[in-house]
Amino acid sequence: MRVLAICGSLRAASLNRKLLRVAAEVAPEGMAVEEAPIGGIPIFDEDIEAKGLPDSVAGLRERCFAADALLFVTPEYNYGVPGGLKNAVDWLSRRVEGKQPFAGKPCAMMGASGGMGGTIRAQLQLRQSLQLLGALTMPGPEVFVTQANGRFDADGNLTDAPTRAAVEKLMAAFGQWIARMKG
Repeated sequence: MRVLAICGSLRAASLNRKLLRVAAEVAPEGMAVEEAPIGGIPIFDEDIEAKGLPDSVAGLRERCFAADALLFVTPEYNYGVPGGLKNAVDWLSRRVEGKQPFAGKPCAMMGASGGMGGTIRAQLQLRQSLQLLGALTMPGPEVFVTQANGRFDADGNLTDAPTRAAVEKLMAAFGQWIARMKG
């Protein structure tokens, strides 16, 4: 089972990229989690699209279509989805030859933030967009890592046992969700 993970933070040492690595570590047997970077994607522009998809977008689309499922790991910026992630979703949502990669694709999400609310609002916005696009978004469990700065050590390792357990629970449920949606 191939899961393509998309991190909404562009920063190499982001809390969400660290959380994504934990998800890959605790993924159930038979599930491979691979990150797809979104940093090189240009801002969506129909004039650019009319000339053909940029290579960065075309490559991401191919990887999304090839994956069995998508895992989104997102921070929350100003009560919402980060611009880079929203931009990637906007590019991917475009129909090429009548197809877009979210339709019928099992998806899950989680996120980490330094604040008290975790990424509740960002995940809600992302969930709404994905549902509109026909993604099969897993209803739960949900992972909203609050005060995430204190949950990782200086080397980026998750040190908080309850957070690790929550990610393990999400990934186990995601494996079941994918099997059920693909079955």
